Amino acid sequence: MTDLKRIILEIGTGNDLYGEDYTKAANRAVQDAIHHSSIIMFRSLGLDPAHMIVNVTIGVDKPELVDCELVAQTLPRGQANVTATNGGMNVVDTENGTTSVIAVASVEALYPIEQTDWKVSANGDSD
Repeated sequence: MTDLKRIILEIGTGNDLYGEDYTKAANRAVQDAIHHSSIIMFRSLGLDPAHMIVNVTIGVDKPELVDCELVAQTLPRGQANVTATNGGMNVVDTENGTTSVIAVASVEALYPIEQTDWKVSANGDSD
């Protein structure tokens, strides 16, 4: 039986200091997260990255202002699902009348893995 198994979970932060652009802050948070990882198993194991599902959750103060489709287009591999929710923060500079938008992103990659393809031996080493 093939199940989707989480192969990676990364967290990133991003901001837009001057433009109050929630999508820009979200994109920066996603890029921060994915640049923490190198998923070399595709090349090493001959797996097709097109089968990977990538679930992205963006936390910002105004989630309705994130263009989730634009964020999905920034992901280099896999089938992207992007949602925005309440989170992150806005930092208001009352002296200058500006708001800095801070976004937090979680990027979760899942891959269909056949249970019979993997097993752990009694001593913890894979066979």
